[in-house]
Amino acid sequence: MTNTPEAYDALMLLSFGGPEGPDDVRPFLENVTRGRGIPPERLDEVAQHYLHFGGVSPINALNRAIIDAVRVEFDAHGIELPIYFGNRNWHPMVEDTVTRMRDDGIRNALVFATSAWGGYSGCRQYHEDIARARDAVENAPQLTKLRHFYDHPLFVDAVTDAVRAARVELADEVRDSARVVFTAHSVPSSFDATGGPPEEGGHLYSRQVAEAARLVAEALGEDDYDLVWQSRSGPPRVPWLEPDIVDHIEALHERGVAAVVVVPVGFVSDHLEVVWDLDTEARDRAAELGMGFSRAATAGTDPRFARLVRELVDERRDGVTARRCGTEPLLGAGCNGSLCAVGCCEPPKRPARPAD
Repeated sequence: MTNTPEAYDALMLLSFGGPEGPDDVRPFLENVTRGRGIPPERLDEVAQHYLHFGGVSPINALNRAIIDAVRVEFDAHGIELPIYFGNRNWHPMVEDTVTRMRDDGIRNALVFATSAWGGYSGCRQYHEDIARARDAVENAPQLTKLRHFYDHPLFVDAVTDAVRAARVELADEVRDSARVVFTAHSVPSSFDATGGPPEEGGHLYSRQVAEAARLVAEALGEDDYDLVWQSRSGPPRVPWLEPDIVDHIEALHERGVAAVVVVPVGFVSDHLEVVWDLDTEARDRAAELGMGFSRAATAGTDPRFARLVRELVDERRDGVTARRCGTEPLLGAGCNGSLCAVGCCEPPKRPARPAD
């Protein structure tokens, strides 16, 4: 895939956002769940996960570290683009960031979203964030989202080396036999199926996650591995992608597996779904079962990640050919950085909650 070169004057890193203190937790969760009818008691439960870590999600600090690394990468390659930071759910909110960009004279910016994937949550919702911010800001700059990068060689290499490093942390007696288990954020099955059959874009998210896992496993020389899901929410009656990571660890234990290397391939950074669901719940369950457990680092802290961002910028800015090592197509207009096509990755209507 190649792009026509175009003049851009800034880059914005766009992410999910997270609380940075105890007083932020509940307002942040209300932003995340607005319009979804989540019961207050469920928000209270999730709030405790954040409060366990002092009410601070690591995500904002990790994103600022990525921005710092990208700035160094830009400087090393003579790319004179200012870098801005915006979030969907917490400060700095994307609307405020776009206002600042406008006031700074930015007219045509690129957007790097901290998701490697297609689908609604990983792609289209970021397009919606961009559109909402531009609607809210008079004379807002043009904003073009960069493409999915789940099969970029630098992403695959970073995850592969993280798995190797995680395996070394296991005890000698279980290191070689440890099962590699890839994990990504679960979504409702109906969200993943949006778009119809695979040739029309259906199951785009789970197919891309599976492709990334396959590429990493191939680089590791692993013929047999698992792909599971984590961090599901919502009522049990709504089907989500399965199996869950903790349930899978229990199933592996019953099969006699002595250790696991858990690989959060679906995440760029160690935000709360990683440090709680994996480093706390999954690790604790493995310990209760007497299983060895090691968790691979996420790709965002790898020095190659800033280079990946720079290469994505080069694709749009200079028309450089995209580097990809996977076989899944980048389906739909929104997958190459322009606005999503009509019907691409639209969320299904949520079922109405029963009356209390």
